[in-house]
Order: sequence, then C-alpha cells, then structure tokens
Amino acid sequence: MTTRDDTSQTAEDRSARVAVTLFPLLILAGAAIGFAAPDTFAPLGEVVTPLLGVIMFGMGLTLTVPDFKLVVTRPVPVVLGVVAQYAVMPLLGLGVSVALQLPPDLAAGVILVGCAPGGTASNVVTYLAKGDTALSVTMTSVSTLLAPVLTPLLTLWLAGQYLPVDGLGMAVSILQVVLVPVALGLLVRTLAPSLVTRALPVLPWVSVVAITLVVVAVVAGSADAIGDAGLLVLAAVVLHNTLGYALGFGFGRVTGQPERVRRTMAVEVGMQNSGLAAGLAAQYFSPLAALPGAVFSVWHNVSGALLAAYLRRRPVEDDVVRAPVPADR
Repeated sequence: MTTRDDTSQTAEDRSARVAVTLFPLLILAGAAIGFAAPDTFAPLGEVVTPLLGVIMFGMGLTLTVPDFKLVVTRPVPVVLGVVAQYAVMPLLGLGVSVALQLPPDLAAGVILVGCAPGGTASNVVTYLAKGDTALSVTMTSVSTLLAPVLTPLLTLWLAGQYLPVDGLGMAVSILQVVLVPVALGLLVRTLAPSLVTRALPVLPWVSVVAITLVVVAVVAGSADAIGDAGLLVLAAVVLHNTLGYALGFGFGRVTGQPERVRRTMAVEVGMQNSGLAAGLAAQYFSPLAALPGAVFSVWHNVSGALLAAYLRRRPVEDDVVRAPVPADR
C-alpha cells in the first residue's frame, strides 16, 4: 500500500529528476538572454544575494534532522567525502589556473568555485547514478554548514596571490546567504512538516528559477568579457569538473570505500555550489571573476546527467552476486 508520504516522496523525486534534466537548457537560455541584452538584465546583479538566500532556504526545507544521523552512524565516509570536497577541488582550481595560465580575475573565480561547498543538484545525480543518496545528502549538508569557515579561508590562501580577498566579509556573506537560510528552512520543516511535504515537489523548480536568474545577472554583468574569455573559461571549467569526478572516485577507491560510496564521492566532489561561487565572485572580485561560476552552473549539470546515465548502466560492484563455487566431489 502506498502511503501519503511515499506518494509525496515519489512526486518529489520525479520533479527533481525532471528539473535536473531541464536545468542545463534553462541555464543556457538564461545565459543567452543575459549575453544578448546585458543592459536590460545587468541590474539583476543587485538581487543575486537574495536569490542565493532563496536557493539555500529551499535546500533547508528539503532537510530533516535524521539527514545528519550518518555523521554519527557512518562517520568515516562522511568525513572522507567532506575532506575530499575541500581538498581536491580547491587545489584542482589552483592547478587548472596555473596550467592554463589564467588571468588573475578568472583564476580567482575558478579557485573560488573549487572552494565552494557541494552543489544541491548532486543529490539527484547521485540517486540517478545508483550511489548512496542518503550519504550524498549528508555530505552536501555538512560541507554547506562548514562553508562559512572553510570557503573564505581556502579562497584567501589559494586565490589571495591573484586578487585581494576579504576573508571576513566573505565569511559574513556566507553566513547570511547560506547558513541562516538553511537553518530557517530546517526549522520550518521541523515545525510544519506536513505543509513542507506538500510543497516539496515544487522546490526543485524554485531553485532552478533562482539559479537561472543568478546566471542571467552574472552573464549580463560580464558580457563584454565573454567574447574574449569564453572558450578559455569553458576549458577551465570542463577540466576542473572532470578531474573532480575522477579524483573523487579515486579517493574513495584508495580509502577502501564500497562502490556506491565511491560513486557518491565522485559526484559530490565534482559538483559544486557554483551559483554561490558566482555570487561571491561578483560581490568580492569582479564580473569577470564570476564567469567561471556561471559557466560551471551550466556544465556540471550537463556532465552530471551524462555521468549518471553512464554509471546507471553499469552494475554496482558490491551488488554483484557471485555464483557459488560447487564443492569438489
């Protein structure tokens, strides 16, 4: 028998799958609109911060207190995943910047993307890739809660050689647009669970619209630079994201994690909260520095869908049941 909660969860999953599939198309459309009419949409830059708050509030609404229980019951994969998140991607961002000899603004933007917490779309991609969805939710949540401390510190350390970094100001901004909205969303979910449950199927679309508007604003603000730096930024983003998937999976293998955890770590490490990175870059660096975050928002959803399609067709190593060897007669 299907319960109301089961029906709601199914509707939420279906809505999330559709949203993450159409997300790249909407982002591409938003980027095209921002590029075609920069003067019209550049004023949207003033509402980027509130839009990020809406996105993170929506994330908080999808969380429950039990989502954090894996920190206690399965701390090893959670800790390994978060360590990989904040070690692999920031250093990859620096490595890609050096390898491609990016100009200072673009280098700072790429590094900031690497220093951002995990992206919320990673949970759906993990589910589609036959990973450990509960672990993915916990990793994203923990990395998000750590972002007010780790994101500015890592950005100051790695990007400070390219541009001045206001670490304290960035930390305060992340508290305002990440931690507070997520906490409020979690509180509302706790106090009014039935109301939020009915709204869950709509939440992925709220995030999609908000992130699309952020991309429109960022692209409109840096339209003049896209013609000169667009291909270089795309190359940096593709390299950063692809290596993140590979090293995330490899880190899981080296540390002895099962197949489903390795898939989860690959997705969690490779997919970033690039909307947050784009907003912070526009606020603390320059419109050009926000460009890598905007491009990453498009690309990692495309690559995440492709990765999920590939992994979904491959058997999970831990689930393969080997036929018993017959006893010698």
